[in-house]
Amino acid sequence: ELVLKGRTSGPSERWKRQAPRLMRVFKGAIFHEIPGHKRKVHCVAWNASGRRLASGSVDQTTRVWDVEHGAHPGKELVLKGHSDSVDQVCWDPTNADRLVSISGDKSLRIWDLRTGSKCTATVQTSGENINLAWHPDGVTIAVGDRNDMVSFVDARRHAVLSTENFPFEVNEMCWSPTGSILWMTTGMGTVEVYTWPGPQQLVTVKAHTAGCYAIDVDPTRQELAVGGADTLVSLWDTNDYTCLRSLSRFDRPVRVVRFSRGGAFLATGSEDHFIDVSDTSTGACVSKIITGTATNSLAWSPSDYLLAYVGDTQPTEHDRSARNAIRIWGVPAGS
Repeated sequence: ELVLKGRTSGPSERWKRQAPRLMRVFKGAIFHEIPGHKRKVHCVAWNASGRRLASGSVDQTTRVWDVEHGAHPGKELVLKGHSDSVDQVCWDPTNADRLVSISGDKSLRIWDLRTGSKCTATVQTSGENINLAWHPDGVTIAVGDRNDMVSFVDARRHAVLSTENFPFEVNEMCWSPTGSILWMTTGMGTVEVYTWPGPQQLVTVKAHTAGCYAIDVDPTRQELAVGGADTLVSLWDTNDYTCLRSLSRFDRPVRVVRFSRGGAFLATGSEDHFIDVSDTSTGACVSKIITGTATNSLAWSPSDYLLAYVGDTQPTEHDRSARNAIRIWGVPAGS
């Protein structure tokens, strides 16, 4: 199941020694649902403190919950204003009260929860927005649309600084921890590496044999995780862009990859009906969450080993709100 630098390998001796300890991390994991949206939920994101969870939905709203101990929702705030589905939400990495939402209505909305549910600013973009990444300094927001146009928005001035129309399908964007690099996964199976300020192209990484959909960076290990339509997840060294290992436990395209706090674990959501949680250092599976549906979005809490996720679950006779709920799995701090 584990491919290391081009060769297949079973669990290492190190993994065999560590496996019991790593698996015990999720012993007694809780499972909790947060209903609220009226239609399908597209995305979830935790704020920097891990005390708030935001989501975006086809019902055109962004919702924010004050979350107690990472699991049980408290006060709910409904943020209205978009005239189309809310496809992505992202928190300011420097401010736990501020977030941004994007929509197919060709707008970006900035919210400051200290002012309640009132929108702080609306920035118009040129196309239907589908991807989003907030620079680590909290100033610049990269917003991509369906025409592969990326707008760089100044979050302080509430204005588009510049735009770049890329000659490839842009699927997901991710900033380096220092903000000097912007990574983009493409429909060509590559990861495009651009320097910032810019953007100026630095290198093209031929990562997968089919389109690359998902990307995330582990700031503690300097590794990139990339997921693609070829059903693989690959991990890359961000210094020289060599492939460290690949995970091949999936039968369907990978939609999302996310590192946990500290980078010890990698969660992978795909069109398979489970979420895979792996040990980052070896690639071995430490837990498997049965979802019963494809996964659209997932996010680790920055303060706990808690995973929030949403998918394509269809309503049933016994659960009419199945696809409208956020699910949380994992181990709250102090458990």
